Amino acid sequence: MAKTFRKKKPAATKQRVNTEISSKSTRFAISSEQMSLIAGVFFMAVSLVMLVSFISYLFTGEADQDLVQHTFKNAVENTQKKPENALGVFGAYLSHYFIFRWFGLAAFGLVPILFFTSFRLIFNQDLIPINLNRLAKGTIFYVLFISSLLGFFVFQLGFGSGFISGGVGYQINATMDHLMGAGGILVLILVLFIWLVFFHGLTRIDDYFLGKNKKEAEEEDPEEDEVKVRARPVESSLDKEANKSPFEPLEEPAEEPVSLPEEPFSGGVPFSVEGMQTVTTKEDDLQDDLPLVVEDEAVSFLPDEDDEGNKNLEEFGPYDPKLDLGSYLYPPISLLEDQFSASAQVSQEELEANKKNIVETMRNFSIGIASIKATIGPTVTLYEIVPEAGVRISKIKNLEDDIALNLAALGIRIIAPMPGKGTIGIEVPNKNRELVGIKSVFSNEKFQKSTYELPIVLGKTIANEIFISDLAKMPHLLMAGATGQGKSVGINVLLASLLYKKHPAEVKFVMVDPKKVELSLFNKIERHFLATLPNAEDAIITDTKKVIYTLNSLCIEMDNRYDLLKEAGVRNIREYNAKFTKRRLNPEKGHKYLPYIVLVIDELADLMMTAGKEVEQPIARLAQLARAIGIHLIVATQRPSVNVITGLIKANFPARLSFKVTAKVDSRTILDTGGSEQLVGNGDMLLSMGSDMVRLQCPFIDTPEVESICDYIGEQRGYESAYLLPEYYGDDEPDVLDFDPTELDTLFDDAARVLVTFQQGSTSLIQRKMKLGYNRAGRIIDQLEGAGIVGPFEGSKAREVLVKDMEHLEEILRNLKRS
Repeated sequence: MAKTFRKKKPAATKQRVNTEISSKSTRFAISSEQMSLIAGVFFMAVSLVMLVSFISYLFTGEADQDLVQHTFKNAVENTQKKPENALGVFGAYLSHYFIFRWFGLAAFGLVPILFFTSFRLIFNQDLIPINLNRLAKGTIFYVLFISSLLGFFVFQLGFGSGFISGGVGYQINATMDHLMGAGGILVLILVLFIWLVFFHGLTRIDDYFLGKNKKEAEEEDPEEDEVKVRARPVESSLDKEANKSPFEPLEEPAEEPVSLPEEPFSGGVPFSVEGMQTVTTKEDDLQDDLPLVVEDEAVSFLPDEDDEGNKNLEEFGPYDPKLDLGSYLYPPISLLEDQFSASAQVSQEELEANKKNIVETMRNFSIGIASIKATIGPTVTLYEIVPEAGVRISKIKNLEDDIALNLAALGIRIIAPMPGKGTIGIEVPNKNRELVGIKSVFSNEKFQKSTYELPIVLGKTIANEIFISDLAKMPHLLMAGATGQGKSVGINVLLASLLYKKHPAEVKFVMVDPKKVELSLFNKIERHFLATLPNAEDAIITDTKKVIYTLNSLCIEMDNRYDLLKEAGVRNIREYNAKFTKRRLNPEKGHKYLPYIVLVIDELADLMMTAGKEVEQPIARLAQLARAIGIHLIVATQRPSVNVITGLIKANFPARLSFKVTAKVDSRTILDTGGSEQLVGNGDMLLSMGSDMVRLQCPFIDTPEVESICDYIGEQRGYESAYLLPEYYGDDEPDVLDFDPTELDTLFDDAARVLVTFQQGSTSLIQRKMKLGYNRAGRIIDQLEGAGIVGPFEGSKAREVLVKDMEHLEEILRNLKRS
């Protein structure tokens, strides 16, 4: 018994140990579900990595070419050369092999199959009802076929560069070219046909494209005349028959149409009338978003052209141009100073004295007054009188100088009659004038809550109300006034108004300053708010020749914008930008968000004296046509004579602003009436908008305040450069270029490769890609033209690149070196 017990005890112990080991191995074993999850996450990560690296390669592939030529180990160890790809060295190599070495742009087709596979492994269901095995087979074929097809265009037609087709597609076409020449395209078509027959079950070409099989075609009654409605494609798996119709008819519509919800009027000018309701007619309710098309006596609804834009809007949301500078901060009010003048209030004694003098002067000339009231403003006080019956207005108007004599005041102005009132106004300057500080104006609720497109503060009225106007509706402003009366301050106020209310993506300034010092402070906001020519050395334009170029460049910009509006089917920039932000315009067709452009000319007289018609004509053309496309002008001059403010210019400036002038004839030139010679100066001004004439006191903004605003904006992150206007060259540019192959720029070869790669022959492209100044880039582009690589200058368009592939370019470069 003892011997038997000793034999059993080790056996029991051994069994217990085996049991413990088995439980531990079970604890650390990985189930099939866990393996699927790990594999799914891995494939999803791979698909995202491929997508990001592929997209980044489209923009940075050329910059990383010298990096990927070495081994992966050398590229990792070389810390001095930083890859441009978003995923670093790994992304550069991954995209280089898949796109450049292998499949070209067709490599993007590998991403969806990896993503759909990972989705199934992670969530144990399909993202969309598809057959993954069938999709994988189709993906492999179409990646190879598209690579080969693109390789035909690259190899045979010289279309694009090698990365479009990849090495596989290029080599396949090289082999077919050796065997069949250009007939290789027939081989590709035959391969595609065979694939459609065996993979998609193609039996008849007409049935395949009409979406019907033979049986459906036989059962359909050809004599039956019915109304057919095209509907959305039915979602089905790839395992379904290929010749089955991808459309299914909609259900019969209800007998009575469903009424649409009432919407307020959304026309160009909003209005409301109390006591009335909006009525929606039955005809309005019957309108549909889809246009009705009648073809062969069958009525069908075709999808709206904006369906794609609506899908993009739902997927990505509206386009926001401000996101490029999403961290931009508007200037705070604290940058401005509190400015006020002591003893600026009009005393009761002054009011009574002026009233007494006015009444006595009228009585001396046998003019009775029924009533009189006063409105105190910052600069002048308006006395409104109601004359007795039978008094002629012209008689009161002739007493302007007599009233000024009795009041011992300069700048008496009589308004007879007051517009919209049955009174006569007499404006009398205050003895102690109030200084209107810019901070008090900008902090006003009316300005803070303004919804104008381009809100500008013009000053305070006689009733002490802030006067704000919309430059987009004015649409241009002509300013005049004698030296030292406030024109430069007024321009600074207008610019500061826009800087406080608008984002850099919404408005750009083109500043012309022949004086060279008035607008120099705004140089600091060049990369935020300024627009200039590509070849401009300074953002503020001071040279007369550059002014001519800039004005003509703006005319080219105007024409280009009108072309965009025509293609978009809209009438003005507001409708165009609204359509673009709703993603209903395709950027690939040249559409883009259009900022407003404000042209500011500080002294027109100097330009007219030195350039004359060369300045007058583009200004007049911009004033006539540029309103609809968002280009607006602010033109100032201290010499409002007829040879400066010509009839051609003045006719297109309905909004005119005059500070104090020296003579009545100057007032008539700028305002078409007298009155501005009676102003008291220092910001006192008259604004004429159509038939309305308003007297305003311009706010005062000091130079340190302007500097603080510009410093605050300039210290923030801005765009890479100022907003570039189209290139323009004058008639004095040489027609024939002197080309000497022995005096080529050292960067000539690199610049040629850049232009051939991007197929865009512009000086600005060389500047951006090679980080050169305009003068050197201009010399290189002239040398490229002389070498026959790019075509001649074509105005606002980029030069044509005459060399279409890198092989041809390298041959040209070798020939130039031999010569």
